[in-house]
Amino acid sequence: MKRRILIPILLVFLAVFHANAQIPSVGQKATELSYNNPSGNPIALSSLKGNMVLLDFWASWCGPCRRNNPSLVALYNKYQGKKWAKPVKGFTVYSVSLDQNADAWKAAIKQDGLVWDSHVSDLKGWSSEPGAKYGIRYIPQTVLIDESGFVIAINPSHELIEQLLNNKLAGAKKSKR
Repeated sequence: MKRRILIPILLVFLAVFHANAQIPSVGQKATELSYNNPSGNPIALSSLKGNMVLLDFWASWCGPCRRNNPSLVALYNKYQGKKWAKPVKGFTVYSVSLDQNADAWKAAIKQDGLVWDSHVSDLKGWSSEPGAKYGIRYIPQTVLIDESGFVIAINPSHELIEQLLNNKLAGAKKSKR
């Protein structure tokens, strides 16, 4: 009898806890993600440690996401080959797709020229685990993560991203506090 009551209560608790997941606050450690790329190989967000990382939640069927992709590609390309202040290694994008159709996802990556290597999805759409871990309720959404794995901006404008990246370039003048 107790077991029949305890199991539903536990399920409700887990559902509420899962539904209340949210993007870590600025200054908090980024929540780890590790999902498969289009070739079926897992890529962990933590494998990019040392880089400035723009975590980008999007989908092939999302018009605003697709319209944003050209400026995202331009931003990515602008910071490739730059000399970074230590310990920063570089800048990259970790794209998390909320697609359900693998072919549409792969086609959008190619069509939009998303040239970075870190594309992942569990192909569960709005029920995706990475989306749930970050409390994603709409897309596109982005999180800028520093070289140590801490969140430094949530849904930043491209101008703010550039400002934060420029501060990490070798020879950048550090502001006095």
